[in-house]
Amino acid sequence: YFMNEFITVKQAAKILGVHPITLRRWDKSGKLQAVRHRFNGYRLYIKKDVEKLAAKITEKYANKE
Repeated sequence: YFMNEFITVKQAAKILGVHPITLRRWDKSGKLQAVRHRFNGYRLYIKKDVEKLAAKITEKYANKE
């Protein structure tokens, strides 16, 4: 994870257009796993993972139209 850029729950939720609680649920289910900040224990997401999921969601809805 060293070279990855991390973003907060709030930032990830904004990119994905979902509520932060949804992200916490996805973390528990394994849909989008978070890493924990080593000092405060907060969830952080790898920005590339969030962007990949956002693209997948966008593609899924684009194909429905």
